[in-house]
Amino acid sequence: MSEPALSQDDYQSPYRVKFSFPPEELYAPDNYPPRNNPREESSTPYDEWYSMRTRKKFGAWGPQSRHYPPIANYDQAPATWKRQRVLAVAVHWIGLPYQHHHIPDWDPPSSWPWKKVAYGRNSKGVDCSDFTSWLYNYGLGIKLNTGIKQQAMDTKIPRPGDDGFTEARVIRDDNGYDTLVRELKAGDLLYIKNNQGELAHVIMWVGSHGFSPDGAPLIIDCTGSNHYDCNGVQIPIGVRLRPFLKDSWYYRSFSHAHRLIRDEG
Repeated sequence: MSEPALSQDDYQSPYRVKFSFPPEELYAPDNYPPRNNPREESSTPYDEWYSMRTRKKFGAWGPQSRHYPPIANYDQAPATWKRQRVLAVAVHWIGLPYQHHHIPDWDPPSSWPWKKVAYGRNSKGVDCSDFTSWLYNYGLGIKLNTGIKQQAMDTKIPRPGDDGFTEARVIRDDNGYDTLVRELKAGDLLYIKNNQGELAHVIMWVGSHGFSPDGAPLIIDCTGSNHYDCNGVQIPIGVRLRPFLKDSWYYRSFSHAHRLIRDEG
């Protein structure tokens, strides 16, 4: 796994993530091809990433992600390990900017077309639904649709290696904030609506693995600004840990969540 492109700031997050499995175990699949080579992130060959052909075909979005193979012993791994594996992949990318790109290591030249974002310039980066799709694809070999609306509607999820399908469990806010927070598990994907009531954003639940000085539950996502930490400091753009508070946009505009990793039994 490559090194993320950190934002140009000195932000020190008050939030932390702690795993119950050793990190070297969670990151072990990254030592083997194709996961150990950033140039293999796309099915487009690396020597074509910045070609005129790719520019004409994909435009500002750049090359699409490859479908990663299943990790070794996927079916034997416990659900708790799978959830922490996906979360570990997410934590690795903290600091990656927000861009309308499909793969995190695609870094186009300044002359490349750019879909303007608040980050201010083109760079490495992904958007919200490409980020969550990447986490499950790279992390476990489960490739989700990268379009936010389609990803939010898809409940029939391809198993790793195209070995059939599994049904995502849909979780709704039927009994209020506290009940929802207790029900969610690490790795669950939460879909958020915009002011027009349309599905517009996705975040991933950190759950019991997150630590906040004020006890707030945490999520991780790739988004713009206008989010503040427990110290009142604005959280920078891109992949970051952020609080999921009762009065936050995340909760007030929550639509539903998907649980993609089935519990044992």
